[in-house]
Amino acid sequence: MNGAIAHRHGPWIHEHHHHGPHRHLRYPIRSVDNADHEHTHQEHTEHEHAHGHTHGLVDPSITRSRAGLRAVSSSLAILAATALLQAFVFFMSGSVALLADLIHNGGDALTAIPLGIAFLLRSERGERWAGYAVVLAIFVSATVAGIEAIDRLFHPQDLAHLTVLALAGGIGFAGNELAARVRLNAGKRLDSAALVADGHHARVDGFVSLGVVAAAIAVAVGLPRADPIVGLAITALILRITVQACHTIRAAGRSETPPDH
Repeated sequence: MNGAIAHRHGPWIHEHHHHGPHRHLRYPIRSVDNADHEHTHQEHTEHEHAHGHTHGLVDPSITRSRAGLRAVSSSLAILAATALLQAFVFFMSGSVALLADLIHNGGDALTAIPLGIAFLLRSERGERWAGYAVVLAIFVSATVAGIEAIDRLFHPQDLAHLTVLALAGGIGFAGNELAARVRLNAGKRLDSAALVADGHHARVDGFVSLGVVAAAIAVAVGLPRADPIVGLAITALILRITVQACHTIRAAGRSETPPDH
């Protein structure tokens, strides 16, 4: 069509002379100009690459690549399996340090929710609200873990199965290291700064999991308060991540085209 403008309605693209954001009955998602849409994605990608790892939202360069999606999905599946194994040991041992670490690993695995929404719907709004839901779930869980750690600090309890507890910390380290290698290898292969940053983040998380091993050793030698202290340290890290995630999601929302009036 002569002079027509390409508009994107979520996963649908069509051309006509209508200017500005709008909807159609058959295309319920509010439109953006396709050129502006691509430009916004490029700016957002460059911004996130400059600032490293992000929480709560998925880098657009990854959602456009099936290989990138496979790498992220595989690493998240690894972290989910790691969290499930740690949850089983938590119910055996009652360690609040392990509880905080499994929340941390489980929270990273929950980022698969906005990832799936971003890929299936190509909806920034849907991805953003899914990201908020993930952040809220992590915040509530971390708050519970923090309260329990404070209670244990004043009322120490004997931990059971210390050897298994240390093993669970080792599982957390191994799971994060495996996820880091998947992301780093894919990031180098695809030249994706976002995946490389995710890989380094997962590697750091692995060393956080080693705190559970340290807590188990400290309790074994007669320092029962080491468990809640490590739990509080990991909880503080999770709360810091939730704040970063909220900033990321809010910044992405401000960059969206204003809604219809």
